[in-house]
Amino acid sequence: MKWNQTHIPTLKESPAEAEIPSHKLMLRAGLMRKLAGGIYTFLPLGLRAYEKVERIVREEMNRAGAIEIRMPALQPKELWQRGPRWDAAQRVMFAASPADGSKFAPGGELVLGPTHEEVITSLAADEIHSYRQLPKNFYQIQTKFRNEIRPRFGLMRAKEFVMKDGYSFDATEDGAVKSYEAMRAAYQRVFERCGFGTQQLKCVWADSGVMGGKYSQEFMVTAECGENEIAFCEKCSYVANVEKAQSKLARLEDGEAPANVGKFPTPGVKTIEDLTKPPFLVAADRQVKTLIFIADSKPVLVLMRGDHPLNEVKLAAATGAIEFRAAREDEIVPLMGARPGSLGAVGKSGVPIYADEALRGRFNMVTGANEDGFHLRGVCVERDIKVTKWADLRSVAAGEPCPECAAPLRIQRAIELGHIFILGTKYSEKLGANYLDEKGQSHPCVMGCYGIGVTRTLAAVIECFNDKDGIVWPMAVAPFHVCISLLDPAKEASAKIAQEIHDALEREGVEVILDDRDERPGFKFKDADLIGFPIRVTIGEKSLAKGGVEVKQRATGEMKLLPPAEAVKEIVAAVRR
Repeated sequence: MKWNQTHIPTLKESPAEAEIPSHKLMLRAGLMRKLAGGIYTFLPLGLRAYEKVERIVREEMNRAGAIEIRMPALQPKELWQRGPRWDAAQRVMFAASPADGSKFAPGGELVLGPTHEEVITSLAADEIHSYRQLPKNFYQIQTKFRNEIRPRFGLMRAKEFVMKDGYSFDATEDGAVKSYEAMRAAYQRVFERCGFGTQQLKCVWADSGVMGGKYSQEFMVTAECGENEIAFCEKCSYVANVEKAQSKLARLEDGEAPANVGKFPTPGVKTIEDLTKPPFLVAADRQVKTLIFIADSKPVLVLMRGDHPLNEVKLAAATGAIEFRAAREDEIVPLMGARPGSLGAVGKSGVPIYADEALRGRFNMVTGANEDGFHLRGVCVERDIKVTKWADLRSVAAGEPCPECAAPLRIQRAIELGHIFILGTKYSEKLGANYLDEKGQSHPCVMGCYGIGVTRTLAAVIECFNDKDGIVWPMAVAPFHVCISLLDPAKEASAKIAQEIHDALEREGVEVILDDRDERPGFKFKDADLIGFPIRVTIGEKSLAKGGVEVKQRATGEMKLLPPAEAVKEIVAAVRR
């Protein structure tokens, strides 16, 4: 391939809209262009790199025994309404409607699929009837659509993106676990082949969210721009999304348990910190923080230790709520009889109370009295408060003891690339995906769900592999393995050798682009470094006069002067390594 035969519109400066390295570099290196917010066109080099990621995903899915199909992006709204998550999912979905303004016939409304659990389960309901047909694992690689209100970070949070979604169907829980483990191993291979090392790639325990399910793990790569945080232990193998992470807390001494609760005035106290100051001097870890949330249109009370932050994902899981938000003051006062700053759950009834496990067994605590300007001391949580449900509701903090070995936990930002679940029978029961066992009895299929953000993985590669000069592609996903920088295309001797090296590399299966532009050498070098070709071959009169061509490794900067034939051999070996 010659540079002048394709389209590589590099930019000197990053567009103002780009905030993170991968977004900046994909635009600057001419890999893609923005059409609208969260919607991008892949240009030739970007498409080549994307197709390599897709090929890796497809190869590993096939190797694991998954069966590729293609499901429609347009899906009946009615199918989603029959499924288990319409109320939660509709907020991120696009509805399709005729462009002329006419309406669909009743029941004919369509939506653009953000994912395909409902569609695949409906298909299985029609196609799978006997245990003899199980297990099955279907997958597709397809464009998805999600109504991101604030698309940002390029391909990291886009409205249109490409995803590999897979779905397993088994007769038993044990079979579902085997399918899950096969996918977990396949995902590990996918991301390792994309270039991520063990220090970057983490398989973490995760929350299932609206997807539901039991086993749930995410594949993350550590990166400063990541929208997730993971907690991990450097001493043992524990690692989890902070939405799921736990830690061991030291038992605090509460002294004598008082016989009664006592009320005392706290004028001007509005926060946990206010109560720690003179004249009150109540440590935050001795306070019970009371929060009010609206879960599926109904209020719930949430109790936390004063120095612990609430993890809203954990709370949503504990309540099982689909719609979930913090209550407003105009909702709190009629319910509690006081404003935030003086709230408490002592003696409260008629509203569900969720308490964090860190409060279990605590006594001699301080909490709001539900009277503005007053608090209660001597509170024994289990004696004085009717807790509806105990749950792990707090976010872990760096330095807290690992739940498995007690070593200090570390917290780091990360990018989610893939997520795997065992869904159980949540979807199959709703949509009738049943099979008959050996005795002719009907059972719902046990399902698993497995997703990889293909376009997001491409962006994450760039996010993790770049330097001050541009992208530093891993060989497996680079748009071209080699760039031949021909310094003076008008010189016949140089052009002839450049073409010979180009052709020899192509015969060996090496993907190579020949920069035949009539540009200054420095301009060509900057473009090659910006785009990040793993190997650059420089051919000019000076190097040829010394008997060779310059071969430079992009990742290390190592440069060698080699005769053309030796250069070809060394490059082929490096590409195949």
